[in-house]
Amino acid sequence: MTELLHSYYLVYYPVIVAFSVLITSLAIPSIIHVARARHLYDDLGHFRKQHDHGIPRLGGVAIFVSFTITSLLFSMTDKSLPINYLLTACIILFAMGLKDDLSGVNSRTKFVIQFAVAAILVLFGDIRLTSMYGVFGIHNLPYWPSAALSIMTIILIVNAFNLIDGIDGLAATTGIVTNGCFALLFIYTHQYQLAAVSLAMVGAIFGFLKFNITPARIFMGDTGSLLIGLISVVMAIKFIELNKFTGSKTPEIFSAPALAVAILIGPIFDTLRVFILRLSTGVSPFTADRNHIHHRMLKLGFNHLQTTLILAGLNVLCIGMVIFFQGYGNSVLIGLILAVCLLFNWTITFLIRSRERENLALRNLFV
Repeated sequence: MTELLHSYYLVYYPVIVAFSVLITSLAIPSIIHVARARHLYDDLGHFRKQHDHGIPRLGGVAIFVSFTITSLLFSMTDKSLPINYLLTACIILFAMGLKDDLSGVNSRTKFVIQFAVAAILVLFGDIRLTSMYGVFGIHNLPYWPSAALSIMTIILIVNAFNLIDGIDGLAATTGIVTNGCFALLFIYTHQYQLAAVSLAMVGAIFGFLKFNITPARIFMGDTGSLLIGLISVVMAIKFIELNKFTGSKTPEIFSAPALAVAILIGPIFDTLRVFILRLSTGVSPFTADRNHIHHRMLKLGFNHLQTTLILAGLNVLCIGMVIFFQGYGNSVLIGLILAVCLLFNWTITFLIRSRERENLALRNLFV
């Protein structure tokens, strides 16, 4: 029976990915055609834009359609994931993202809608973090602190994916690495529906990525980046919760919170870094600038593809490091992940200073 089930999933999962890739690949050429006919281009005048010609930013429409159809057709309904609340949240976020991509949405409205989406998932879908898992010495949380932490986490990660969507291929590649890792972990722990949802997203992004690699023919826009962030954080919360220690259960994967942080570290670290820098200079954390890690790497002369591959490599390095040292516990591992990222960022700062001063001096490490 076990061998038969194994053979079934060997066919089932590739079909999910292939079907999702196919839908996105078929949808995007039509979206590009309509966008060009209606002049629905990216904002060329914005100082953060990296391109000098109009490019449609509606690729997220294809990602949403592909993910939704694939999830409805292939997902196995069980208690591990309330798919109705998940798709409700996706539709609401999709509508807001589409409005933002077409005509803009102010930051206050964005926050209110994102809060509503997070509340639906946490309060109705019960998709929440119920413990701090020993981080800062805190374990089980009462319901309302748990709900508040979960809502803040969802809003943070959703926005983090939106913020890293600044160069060709980066948000898409990060989304593939993130959901691909969660899919493998869910398969390993026999969480088959969750693996199917993750793989539906992986396929949807893969179909988009071939149109987004430099030179990009289309961007995913807020519609795509917000959706990828939402699915990624939901998968992270479910993964952590399914692998926590209880009185009657020892998890199959130790240090799941640290592993989830490693999987999501690219968007998390970049967002926390720019927010802290903006606040330290008295600027609103939501003020746009060109100080993201990917912008800084472009300053060093890397192109979009090279920057994407380097940052994806750093992401994979952190994941491998946590898996290898998982016995050290969440607090130590999260500290180690942050240390690696800080060292990487410090190296970039050193290289930028040396390039600007045309002098490879040791003092460039500090001032």
